[in-house]
Amino acid sequence: DADAAQRRLDALAEIPELPATDHALDLAFALVAEGAVPQKARTDAAHIAMAAVHRMDFILTWNFRHIANAEKEPHIRKVCQSHGWQCPVICSPEQLMLNESEETP
Repeated sequence: DADAAQRRLDALAEIPELPATDHALDLAFALVAEGAVPQKARTDAAHIAMAAVHRMDFILTWNFRHIANAEKEPHIRKVCQSHGWQCPVICSPEQLMLNESEETP
């Protein structure tokens, strides 16, 4: 749907893009090399690494296969920490909204 796609692009227009840095590329490589993210999902490793290196608080994703995966998340966190980075909280948009609504009286 071209209209829906344009609305999504418009919603993102004011959100700055994070630059790919050598630190992020190194961490993405480590996430794959150390088995936290499979080789076939190296773009997912880059997503995680960019968020960690740029000190984002959250990674919002519907990717439950390689990112928001309860079995993989401890390994992802361990690799990030072993390379000097704190992994952001990984959750779906719904999970974030549920947590926010629980805090609001």
